[in-house]
Amino acid sequence: MSDPDPDAAARRRGIALVAAHTLWFWLLVPPAAAIAGGEVRPAAPAAVGLIGFALLYLTMVAVPVVSLPVPPLARRLGLAVFALLGVALAAAYAGGPGGWLILLMYVAAAGAVTVDRPAWGFAWVGGSVAAVAAIGVVRGAPAADTAQTALITMLAGAMTLAFARMAQLVGELRRTQRELARAAVRQERLRFARDLHDLLGHTLSLVVVKAEVVRRLVPVDPGRAAAEAADIERIGRTALAEVREAVTGYRDHSFGRELANARVALADAGIAVTVRHDGEPLGPAVDDALGWVLREAVTNVLRHSRATRCEIALHTDAEGSVLTVRDDGVGGRPGYGNGLRGLAERLGRARGTLDVVPDPGGGLRLTARARHRPAPVVSR
Repeated sequence: MSDPDPDAAARRRGIALVAAHTLWFWLLVPPAAAIAGGEVRPAAPAAVGLIGFALLYLTMVAVPVVSLPVPPLARRLGLAVFALLGVALAAAYAGGPGGWLILLMYVAAAGAVTVDRPAWGFAWVGGSVAAVAAIGVVRGAPAADTAQTALITMLAGAMTLAFARMAQLVGELRRTQRELARAAVRQERLRFARDLHDLLGHTLSLVVVKAEVVRRLVPVDPGRAAAEAADIERIGRTALAEVREAVTGYRDHSFGRELANARVALADAGIAVTVRHDGEPLGPAVDDALGWVLREAVTNVLRHSRATRCEIALHTDAEGSVLTVRDDGVGGRPGYGNGLRGLAERLGRARGTLDVVPDPGGGLRLTARARHRPAPVVSR
């Protein structure tokens, strides 16, 4: 079961990592023991400095790891103060017992998780190693101890840089996964809204046309009126099944099926239909897309055109298919509502375009173009 709050889960993981960093403090045991044993004079500044250094280290690590809301300038100033404190303590006490040069390892690690760019991180770690060598030479620390501390500082800094980069990539991956999940939900909502509009808009327009036919036929031909009423019932049941299919995402529109429905719907509305179809059979993606286009185009003719004639033409060749639907209705300037926008999106997935313009002979002309996808090349 997924965590309902991904940010809270990330903070919990960050707090656990910060707590794990306290294990690194065992390297500060020798300086603390030297202070407690009276080997460091004056003891009070050294003790206060060491405690402050440890607390600052945890803070510097916690800010990026737990994603605390600290401005970048404050983070840089905090890192500078931490580095200066570490260098000052190492420079002041490195000549005595306690191994104070090890503080610069913490400076390297804190910088590695704080700086934004990998190049700056490598430069920071390199500077920390150089500081170990310089302070060790100036303060007269044993050469073996200085070399060992420099190596530990370099390795710790490099490991921290690798860890910080890995944590950054994991965070980006999680954010990408969440964004993809949100995008999938948005696409599914758009698909359902588009399908519902295209399905019910056409069906309800057809029901209205049939109901008008029934009303006109009842006084003169009750038998045919009853047949038309039964047809309305059939259309309603078909619409219910189509909506269920749209909900599950398995709705499929063939162009041939929609063409047959278009002939019936337009004829029932008293609109003369002319159909021209030439060329090769449609591919599955283009067939489905143009089926939706034809359904919406006929719906608009029934609803808005007040036309007496409608022409449906489909031309298909090796490059693609072109569907044209024109009527002789009132025409006017077409507006792109939800239906036409949905059609443009469907055609876009089939590498096609949609164009709706006034027809020179009156009415409107809808032109949908869809390119065929190239067949896959099978190597032999």
